[in-house]
Amino acid sequence: MTFSRRRILRIAAGAAMLPAALRIAHAQTYPARPVHLISGFPPGGPNDLVARLMGQRLAQRLGQQFIVENRPGAASNIATEAVVRAAPDGYTLLMVATPNAINATLYEKLNYNFIRDIAPVAAVMRVPNLMVVHPSVPVETLPQFIAYAKAHPGKLTMASPGNGSSGHISGELFKMMAGVDLLHVPYRGGAPAMTDLIAGRVQVFFTPLPTMAPYISAGTLRALAVTDTRRSALLPDIPALNEFVPGYEASTWFGIGAPSGTPAAIIETLNREINAGLADATIMERLAEQGGTALPGSPAEFAALIAGETERWAKVVRFAGARAD
Repeated sequence: MTFSRRRILRIAAGAAMLPAALRIAHAQTYPARPVHLISGFPPGGPNDLVARLMGQRLAQRLGQQFIVENRPGAASNIATEAVVRAAPDGYTLLMVATPNAINATLYEKLNYNFIRDIAPVAAVMRVPNLMVVHPSVPVETLPQFIAYAKAHPGKLTMASPGNGSSGHISGELFKMMAGVDLLHVPYRGGAPAMTDLIAGRVQVFFTPLPTMAPYISAGTLRALAVTDTRRSALLPDIPALNEFVPGYEASTWFGIGAPSGTPAAIIETLNREINAGLADATIMERLAEQGGTALPGSPAEFAALIAGETERWAKVVRFAGARAD
């Protein structure tokens, strides 16, 4: 059988159009069954709350269940590895957060490369930490704290939920930039750290902002600064830390990722719906209740955020000599 040159060109053109046609088909049919959104932390925490908020939104918009699965352990590494190993078909997604950027340096050996193996879908929000002290520390302001810490090097204890946690690394960044020496005391979780802080057995804590408001109002703890570049609407009288330590910023961010190789059309569909959700007044209000601000943007912008944060926190982890427990 012989083919004319014109027919050969038509066949070639059709073959070239096939990938685009497949992408369109994926976008039109996705999702055809429930989607699993994996959170690497226990129920009730910020990671879980964001997962359920966005999962509900995506379910309403896309007509399929988005089932949140909590697989805590190893600072989200267990959940991340499960998603890395999943089929890249859009039916297994990962709640991505700051620990994923920290873990790249904190853990000497991981069974995956996060930047290579997880495709960014969309950022969701950013939440600052709050720097608090026990009232026994004789300071009222951050400049007074820095002066006191420099006058008493290594005497103040800084609690954290564990080595390499967001609270720990936020504190290490402060130590590095402010030039102070605080003794790090790692705990196995935020609850026991809070217990000892309230009892005065440790003096300093960097912790998610929303959980602290009742303790600040009651005078149980004293807030010195928000770890964002600007003040928080939840505690507008508390200064941003970079007002006194220029360039300091240590917020926790959240987003959604997928296994590398997930079709671009599926990622685009999810990104579009997530960004639409972040513009919704109800969702914006829910994020604000957590002390967060929305982070709308493209997958490429989320990829740039992850890469930049991974590089930035690598320097802090090395400065602190931190290693996973």
